[in-house]
Amino acid sequence: METTISPPPAPPGRVIALHGGSAEIPRYIYATVFSSFCVITGLIWDICWHMSIGRDGLLSPPHLIIYLGAIVSGLFSGYEILRTTFWGNQAEKTKSVKVWGFFYSSLGALFCVWGALAMLTSAPFDDWWHNTYGLDITILSPPHTVLALGIISVQFGAMISVISLKNHLKLFFNGTLARKKLLNKVLFWLFALSAGFLLTMWYTLLSENLGNRAMHQSGFYVVASAVFPLFLMALGKAVKNKWTITAVTAVYSILLLVTLWIIPLFPAEPKLGPIIHHIDHYQGFKFPLLLIIPAFITDILRNRYAYLNDWLLALILGTAFLLVFFLAQWNAGTFLVESPYARNWFFGSHYWYFGSNPNWEFRYKFPPWTLETLPERLKGMGIAWIACLISTRIGLKWGNWMNKIQR
Repeated sequence: METTISPPPAPPGRVIALHGGSAEIPRYIYATVFSSFCVITGLIWDICWHMSIGRDGLLSPPHLIIYLGAIVSGLFSGYEILRTTFWGNQAEKTKSVKVWGFFYSSLGALFCVWGALAMLTSAPFDDWWHNTYGLDITILSPPHTVLALGIISVQFGAMISVISLKNHLKLFFNGTLARKKLLNKVLFWLFALSAGFLLTMWYTLLSENLGNRAMHQSGFYVVASAVFPLFLMALGKAVKNKWTITAVTAVYSILLLVTLWIIPLFPAEPKLGPIIHHIDHYQGFKFPLLLIIPAFITDILRNRYAYLNDWLLALILGTAFLLVFFLAQWNAGTFLVESPYARNWFFGSHYWYFGSNPNWEFRYKFPPWTLETLPERLKGMGIAWIACLISTRIGLKWGNWMNKIQR
């Protein structure tokens, strides 16, 4: 009996399912990555504003940059949802998420729209909060928490949009190999930018617990181990590239360095008492954590041991990450706090809030109450190691999910 094997079905006619039949990257992808950049740079500027000037208004320049990011993200993503809903073909709708039983949206656009709405809603709430309670003493006040959730949603939406498009390119592209390589390269760097901006946001939210003087405390490494491996390992799994994690941490490092170097060039003076430290220029934010060093080692190891199952991989990557990060950051903390060579525009350890005493005896050394005994440090680092392993394993699982996103 003769058996006939039919040819495999032809791939869909459109090249990239998220945007009709165009072989170009949709404009809304660029818009959402630009929005992600606006909101994080505006947020860093806003923190420097509070450190240097104090009270701000609803329409202060940093706020306008943040709101610009929300508006651009909301408009472009909202238009993409309406386009798919009313003018998209059936194939596009099939590969979309149905919202409220009527609208069709990509997962990334949906996050961007909800994030933009949350950010714009937080604006009058924040203004009322300041008028009622005065200056914030923490980053995560109630209105800032709403704003932060909105920013994270916008930035996550931008990253997910790029990942989804990259997965479509892998599965459905039927153009030339050269064109595919070019699109892959552009999408990789769009991903690195969007993920790097999101990493910067995570760091900014945790910066009060990750200050220079905390770098000789085990609690610093517990927090870092619980947060950063989860995100970075997920990115390494989500996008297959030899240097994914290194590229993302490089974007994070460059963004913090550029803002640290540029913002203090502009004049600023305190406008809210008490003014204890008189300044005439913006005070910079923070020198970046040396995440790029463990990221580089992690990329090497995850490529070397890619054949292992995720449990063994988590043990290797988590242990290596914490060990390298501890060695790098402990010594960086010593330098940033104590060395006079760190008190310049490059490292920025001399910047100081105008409401704090510039002659504080522990301004350039570790306060004795922050120092731990060896047993305390060993116990704390043991907790950090366990947190790092759990965080790494969850990150690998999360990355496997993101690697399959097509909606």
